[in-house]
Amino acid sequence: MTTDWNTEILPSYDELPPFKNFPGCAWGVWGADDQLGTINLLTEAVVKKSATEEIRTGRTVSLNWPLNFPSKPMFNRIPPEINYIQRQREGRNISRFVQTRCDASGLNDASHSDDEIHINTQSGSQWDGLRHFPIMEHETFYNNTLATDLPRGIHHIEDPHQIDPTFTRIGIQNWANHGICGRGVLLDLVKFQSKNGVLPYDPWTTHGFSPAELEACAKAEGVEFRRGDILILRAGFIKKYYESSQELRGSLRGKPETMAGIEQSEDMKRFLWNNHFAAIASDQPALEARLDSWPPAPGVPHMHQTILGLWGMPIGEMFDLERLSQVCAEYNRYTFFVSSWPLNIIGGAASPPNAAAFF
Repeated sequence: MTTDWNTEILPSYDELPPFKNFPGCAWGVWGADDQLGTINLLTEAVVKKSATEEIRTGRTVSLNWPLNFPSKPMFNRIPPEINYIQRQREGRNISRFVQTRCDASGLNDASHSDDEIHINTQSGSQWDGLRHFPIMEHETFYNNTLATDLPRGIHHIEDPHQIDPTFTRIGIQNWANHGICGRGVLLDLVKFQSKNGVLPYDPWTTHGFSPAELEACAKAEGVEFRRGDILILRAGFIKKYYESSQELRGSLRGKPETMAGIEQSEDMKRFLWNNHFAAIASDQPALEARLDSWPPAPGVPHMHQTILGLWGMPIGEMFDLERLSQVCAEYNRYTFFVSSWPLNIIGGAASPPNAAAFF
């Protein structure tokens, strides 16, 4: 019998058992062999209800930043490389010069084109998957998956009927096959906290959002959370990116990893878990506030460890929320249907989101 997670009683954060010295472990909630984490909350009933209630106009908004950005990624990730290839026509060798002349003359004698893309799946818009971040001091990923049990390096999978289970364990393909679809909620912190168009904080420097701030923003927008929501926070990173000089944008790659984001606190953990969000995303490079020292100071563990490692909750980062903010303000409506289908990478740690909002 399939568990109905819409009506099943779920434990509060304080009722969750610890994993060693880490409180709030939800491994037993979804089952010993679970591969989905909080995506279990996005049941067929939740998807249907969300789509029925939220898709009213047919208007759609992409939440994906172009793969090209940022051109100089942070956290020592490789820059995106997109190779636009002019393929040779079969049996012929068409030079780029000749091809250009054919194109200009309108002749249909052109070879076809391909793209080759080389990216880090977390250099831009992304979902952090369950293989991305462990409980670091214990080298253990979601659902008691040991880091030493996960394959590394380049592996070629040739036979789709003969795949080593270690390749599929908590891989991003599980979310790709299920989909991350349901009711989205935008907390537009930029709009909510701006006074005369000026933010009281810099999105590119350390600033922590408290649960009280998130709740106040939701109240101002007329939003009431419900189980299975996909929580999306606009904090201002991409807005500032567009407004900055190229020199300042380029300096991000080497600057201290100080960013605005949710505060690293037990109260924030209670807020996120007790509202039973299915996923959380923002427009920042890291969902949580980056401190002047990274990793955080002793006694202030990464929130990623709890959100990904103990709960199995997807973390979205660098979602492009600028157009979404405009449409929400236009409709004075901050809920919508979200459809997101990560790349189907067997054993992947992360993926571009391929996400859109439907109104």
